[in-house]
Amino acid sequence: MTDTHAKGLAVFKDMVPGLIPDDVTSLRDGGFADELGDLSIDHVFGALWTRPGLDRRSRSLVTLGALIALRADQELKVHFQIALRNGLTLEEIEEVIYHMTGYAGYPAASNARRLACEALPRPAATMTKPEATGGLSC
Repeated sequence: MTDTHAKGLAVFKDMVPGLIPDDVTSLRDGGFADELGDLSIDHVFGALWTRPGLDRRSRSLVTLGALIALRADQELKVHFQIALRNGLTLEEIEEVIYHMTGYAGYPAASNARRLACEALPRPAATMTKPEATGGLSC
C-alpha cells in the first residue's frame, strides 16, 4: 500500500467512520471497474484532502458546492454527512445550497435540498415545529 493510499484511507475512515472496516486496505471487489474505489482513495482523499492550505471544514464547503453543481447525487449524500462531521452546521449547509442557486441554478439547488432532506438528521419534532428545533423540515 502506498503512502498516499494509506493517508487517503485514514482520512476517509475518519470522515465516514464505520463505512469501511478497520482491517480493509483496498476497496477492490473483483467486479467491473473495481479499481475505481481505490483511485478515489488515492487521488481524492489521499492527494487532495491531505494537502495543506485548507482545513477539512473549508474543503467540505468547496466540495458541497462542486457536487451540487455536478448534481452528483450519491456523492452529495455522503458529503453532507462528511460536512457535518467536519464542523459545518445545518444552517451553513443550507447557505451553501442557497448560494449555489446563483452559480449552478435553481434546479441543482432544489435537487441538493431534496438530497439533504434524505441524508441529514432531523429531529422528529421538526415535522411539526421546524423553527423550534433548528433541524430540517422537508
